[in-house]
Amino acid sequence: MENNRAIVYNGSFKYAELKKQNMLDTLYKLIMAGLLFGIWQIAAMKIDSQLLLPYPAVTMKALLECVTDAETVKNILITLGRVMKGFVFAMLFGLPLGFLMGFSKPADKLLGGFIDSIRQVPIMAWVPLTIVWFGIGDGPTIFLIAFSGIFPVILNTIQGVKSISKDYYNAARSMGAGRISVFLNIILPASLPDILTAARIAIGAGWMSVI
Repeated sequence: MENNRAIVYNGSFKYAELKKQNMLDTLYKLIMAGLLFGIWQIAAMKIDSQLLLPYPAVTMKALLECVTDAETVKNILITLGRVMKGFVFAMLFGLPLGFLMGFSKPADKLLGGFIDSIRQVPIMAWVPLTIVWFGIGDGPTIFLIAFSGIFPVILNTIQGVKSISKDYYNAARSMGAGRISVFLNIILPASLPDILTAARIAIGAGWMSVI
């Protein structure tokens, strides 16, 4: 009975701490937003030009008009669809390459130089080629979104796989685990935090590359 009470107490204490932390995080965000709007308002008053820097209230009013306009919402959904398609392609191609290069040294040496050289090319340099390859339409846009997101996925997945301690592999193999079992029970769970980080970076890069 005492153990149950202790468990309940510890759970309630952790929940209260988590709730307090979330409230603090929200407070910090509100303070930062207030500071930004305050600086914006002061700068707009000093410049006194709606063309160069409109007031926050004017901008918020225009934003509200945009998000309530049916045509604008339609275009936003179309853009969101393109970004999600590009993101899915980046994950579909980036994850297998990242796992392969992270787990296999020959694959890393074979593909590493090629991938490093391609990712140095500015995204805008690919625009003419994508138009030639895919024509006018969603094809070039989706390709560029996927292209900008695939490299964070590959690099973070490689880092996640390489950071796994060799002790886990040795322990699994000593118990007779095969390659598929090692991948599903060791590599995938251990590299998941890096994969989630890669997904966040990839979706952000995809939004930035929408043209």
